[in-house]
Amino acid sequence: MGAVSVEEGAVVGWSTREIAELAGTSLRAVRHYHDVGLLPEPERRSNGYKQYGVAHLVRLLRIKRLVDLGLSLPQIAELGESDDHPAEALRALDADLAAAIDRLQRARAELRDILEQAAPTDLPPEFVPAARVELSDADRSFVTVLGRVLGPERRQVWADMLQDLPDDPVAAEFDGLSDDADEATRRGVAERMVPYIRALRARHPNMEGPFSDAPRGPRFVQRTVSKALQDLYNPAQLDVLQRAEALIHEGR
Repeated sequence: MGAVSVEEGAVVGWSTREIAELAGTSLRAVRHYHDVGLLPEPERRSNGYKQYGVAHLVRLLRIKRLVDLGLSLPQIAELGESDDHPAEALRALDADLAAAIDRLQRARAELRDILEQAAPTDLPPEFVPAARVELSDADRSFVTVLGRVLGPERRQVWADMLQDLPDDPVAAEFDGLSDDADEATRRGVAERMVPYIRALRARHPNMEGPFSDAPRGPRFVQRTVSKALQDLYNPAQLDVLQRAEALIHEGR
């Protein structure tokens, strides 16, 4: 090997600390690789200290390289001690990394939108542009629940609607409706909500479409929406919603 020569009197082999330093890893990692059977135990010198050879260093370097690339120790163990090119395992790892990069890019895009628009982190991504809309706490929570059960098409419909809410004082009346509101108050709010709801549906007709693209099906959406309404709105508000729907169906 050219000018490379064996130094006279040199000790053949390395200690555990030395081989860890050569491989760019830690004593703890070397010992762990022994414990899990990835790295064979070396012979010991007469003084009882381990004596590692080139084969151990090559094996340790291969383990470290594969770990740095992202393979787990069980995956490396499945490859055995062969130094053959692990093409299949690396292709699988490459696919996992590509998926992880895609997830991270989407997360960064969402973070950018949240930061730029000072949006609440509980809103679904499609609803982030609507974060500037003045919504009550109950309405925002309701929208958040919808984002978890609707399919992509209906989520987008709701996102578009939230950015195009009519400026009508009846919305504030509904939000401020107390639990003990009397009959006349409930009836009056319901009657004033009818044109408000009709205007919303006229501008966004797909709001009333079927939940056909919902991941868990239309019935699950209905049950979840019903539960959310009961949890978020008081009995007077729920009564007003029912009255308003009844008036709409009556054509009033």
